[in-house]
Amino acid sequence: MAAVMSSAEAIVECLCREGVPQVFCVPGESYLPVMDAIRKEPRINLVSARHEGGAAFMAEGYAKASGKPGVVMATRGVGASNLTIGVHTAFQDSTPLVVLLGQVHSSFSGREGFQEVDLEAFFRPIAKWVAEIREPPRVPELIQRALRLAQTGRPGPVVLSLPEDLLKKQAKMTFGPSVKKPAPKPSLLEVSEVRNRLNRSSRPLMIVGGGIKRAGAEEALFRFVNKLGIPVMAAFRRHDVFPNDHALYSGHLGLGTNKKILKTVEDADTILAVGTRLSEVTTQDYRLLGSEHRLMHVDINDETLGKVYAPDLGIVADAREALQSFYRIEVQRSWAGWAHRARTAFEESLQSAGRHTLNGQIIHLLQKRLPADSILTNDAGNFAGWLHTYYLFKKKGTYIGPTSGAMGYGMPAALGAKLAHPGRTVVSLSGDGGFMMTMQEFETAVRYKIPIISIVFNNRMYGTIRMHQEIHYPAQVIGTDLGDVRFSDIAQQLGAKGHYVKTAEQFDSALTTALAETVSGPVLIEVENDQEQISLSATINDLRERS
Repeated sequence: MAAVMSSAEAIVECLCREGVPQVFCVPGESYLPVMDAIRKEPRINLVSARHEGGAAFMAEGYAKASGKPGVVMATRGVGASNLTIGVHTAFQDSTPLVVLLGQVHSSFSGREGFQEVDLEAFFRPIAKWVAEIREPPRVPELIQRALRLAQTGRPGPVVLSLPEDLLKKQAKMTFGPSVKKPAPKPSLLEVSEVRNRLNRSSRPLMIVGGGIKRAGAEEALFRFVNKLGIPVMAAFRRHDVFPNDHALYSGHLGLGTNKKILKTVEDADTILAVGTRLSEVTTQDYRLLGSEHRLMHVDINDETLGKVYAPDLGIVADAREALQSFYRIEVQRSWAGWAHRARTAFEESLQSAGRHTLNGQIIHLLQKRLPADSILTNDAGNFAGWLHTYYLFKKKGTYIGPTSGAMGYGMPAALGAKLAHPGRTVVSLSGDGGFMMTMQEFETAVRYKIPIISIVFNNRMYGTIRMHQEIHYPAQVIGTDLGDVRFSDIAQQLGAKGHYVKTAEQFDSALTTALAETVSGPVLIEVENDQEQISLSATINDLRERS
């Protein structure tokens, strides 16, 4: 199809052809024509945020929840700088994100014009692809290339710079087809190799990650695991790839992972890693796997294979296609005893002391009260340790967290997730430090009536950093104390419902009320936390005594 239209109209047409219904932004004069084109397009909804970082987190959370590319817009160097954290998060989390940035007028380029930054150089280290569109007829080509690159191979963020004079110019625009995602299969020889290696294994273990979710491979994983009886562990912050209440689920490899779960990995003789880059956190500072493990690594990106560990067998394949191929494998071994030991170790980790703390009781109440298909998001912080340890994710597509460890992520990501799934309950968990980094987006939730429940654990400090401070510099506290902020009152001032709780009983009542109150908009529950309980397994006094 070809038609004469402006560059801005062509950008919007490309988004519509790709089925993108949602765009996030902070408005800027440098790309007003794009905003006006969206105004005229009923197929796209625009959410205007309070800060570009918040807008980027919304788009990233939307992409994770919907499976569609997230799209975020900002202006020139200042707006671009603010949303950089979302680009970095999308890069480390392998999330399809398209970033459209207004740029100075072409005739001003290179003169250090108002808010000018070389956006291509600025974003190149943290984006999958960066380009500037300089000729109107190439708009469809480059926008559609961006959409394709964001979604294919290892997904990630792409950034396009849009000189403001380009956007009003008209040209004959020619559009190509929408994106068809390649889904390569393992070869017959590779499938045979997997079978042979499993037949030689006494204690196989699967480590599965975000590639399972991106490929929609949860059912294929379930069938394969059930047939062969191999225990499964989730990579860092990918809990929902496999039902946590299943007899073959054996734990989550994250921060502060229970030693019994780590012992299962150490005891395994064969690792089948699918859709995970075996990150620093998943592999416990790259020390978890050793020469005693035989590694079979499956990933859609050839650069992932061998980047951390050289695999005994590396397979470039789509996770769903790989697992469907592996399903045809017949093995002569039974691992029932090994799988039972792995599951027992996980179940024993659920009985650790942190379960009986206030935060542990809160996670229990979330498990008890929330609908089974609720989506949970979280920020960075020690409070997440309770969620990661005690909450059992039983359905696919129910968890969204930043593997990048970005603070300020949880609540804006929840807004994106809710827009992707308006019929499902969405709950964000944040600490007071992270929440206040993007707290202004709670007003965005009020303004657009996005009905999430935001839980803020308030201990008036940067808890994770304080923990490390107490480990390395016991009782030498500097820079980690924060002021006393009543977030529940702020929520009410913004026009939302706010609750302040200090006990599990109060939280239970507030949660029940909040589930009803979300009919009219967002709700915030502030949980008063004891500073002494610095983490899931330690108090500040414990850390000082260990030093």
